[in-house]
Amino acid sequence: MASIQTEREDKFDVDPGFGLPSSDQLIPKGGSAESSEVQLVSTYFDTEELDLLQRGITLRRRRGDADTGWHAKVPAAKARTEIRLPLGSGEDATVPEELVDLLAGVSLGKPLAPVATLTSLRRVTVLSDHDGGVIAEVADDTVTVDLAGADGHGWREVEVELGPAGSESALKRIGKTLKDAGARKSAHPSKFHRAVRSAAEPVHTGTAGVVADYLDRQTQAIFAGDVYLRRGMDPIHSTRVAIRRYRSALRVFGDMFDEEPASALEVELSWYANLLGEVRDRQVQRSRFADSLGELPDHLVLGPVAARIENDLLAEQLRFRQVVTTELDGERYRALLSELARWSRGLPLAPGASKIDDADLVALARKAGKKAGKRVATAVRTGEDETLHRARKAGKRARYAAELVRPIVGKKEARAGIDKYKNVQEILGEHQDAVVAAATLLELGRIAGVTPGENGFTFGLLYAQEVHAAAAARAAIKAFEI
Repeated sequence: MASIQTEREDKFDVDPGFGLPSSDQLIPKGGSAESSEVQLVSTYFDTEELDLLQRGITLRRRRGDADTGWHAKVPAAKARTEIRLPLGSGEDATVPEELVDLLAGVSLGKPLAPVATLTSLRRVTVLSDHDGGVIAEVADDTVTVDLAGADGHGWREVEVELGPAGSESALKRIGKTLKDAGARKSAHPSKFHRAVRSAAEPVHTGTAGVVADYLDRQTQAIFAGDVYLRRGMDPIHSTRVAIRRYRSALRVFGDMFDEEPASALEVELSWYANLLGEVRDRQVQRSRFADSLGELPDHLVLGPVAARIENDLLAEQLRFRQVVTTELDGERYRALLSELARWSRGLPLAPGASKIDDADLVALARKAGKKAGKRVATAVRTGEDETLHRARKAGKRARYAAELVRPIVGKKEARAGIDKYKNVQEILGEHQDAVVAAATLLELGRIAGVTPGENGFTFGLLYAQEVHAAAAARAAIKAFEI
């Protein structure tokens, strides 16, 4: 079975004559450095349309050092998750079935074949602290590409991979030292991307490019989530957030898109989000109730309350997770992934989209903010659960719209909007969680109250706490200025 590890690295472009800083400039006080040299041969596999590359995922077969084997690298926030399998017998010309299955969603079921072979002369410097813990590995690579139509071209680059004893601050410090010496932050997420960069050129530029880039980041997260789900991991929260961001863009910036395909995609994203939501809701409630129960004095916990909560909610969570697992190989889900891939290859723009400029995009984002303000005002006035929930969703859309226009308005202005609507989202999110939790506790308490050996008293206490939490959130949003 494949092993798995998290990889955090920064990549830098350097000129052929770049002088790597000395070890003394890179290691901390009292630390040490050890250097070695190795030649790596990496063959990259993808579909004919480079579907993996478009999703930020690479699949390679490597020979030459301790990392010999099959490696699939999948985005994970600032890091990447590396899924590894050892080489088998023979020439290893065929991708192992385990990796084929893990990447079935990303590849859209298409065959995976060799695309390019990269040979790297790697000079590795391992940086350790005074206790011998590895802070980082600095790899100085001279790369040669074997690619149809582009054989023999190459480049030099430097990678800094965080070690077990390292930290983000150490990575930043080493990166600054390299940049002071003339290195530049790489424009490419991987060597494979650089080797076939002509196939990875952006389809849209200008205003449409801002939207396309934002949507592509969400698509990348959704496809990465697919791999993690097939691996048996739990990317449900991050996948749902990416779906919400995508749907928000479709609604807030809907003037840019052809209405029919945009509406159809929004419906399918909503369908998938709801499937994942059934699992996520149980995860949130189990954690929430465990925390609340742990805060009660023992004499107020009457009967097997924890067992009732855990058994009932876990059973539901596993049942809905199985539904998700089954749908991963279903036609509807595969069609959704195919549609997302089509949007990445070119947005279905409305006839008048070419007239929409950066100022129009910012105006649409601000309109979403105004709508959120009106929804919050209505919710404060009525105090109804439904209006509060609608205000929460409007706040999310305003936040995500502010994220999307950040490349246009700048980090400072965008951050102000993002923080404001994030606060709205958190306050009203607590209200919604409390309302849903209260309803669940009411049902669990009803069952416990008529089950021999159980007691509904503690469920009533937890229910009262959730009612109080919902009231506190309503009070908090009244005091919030938007």
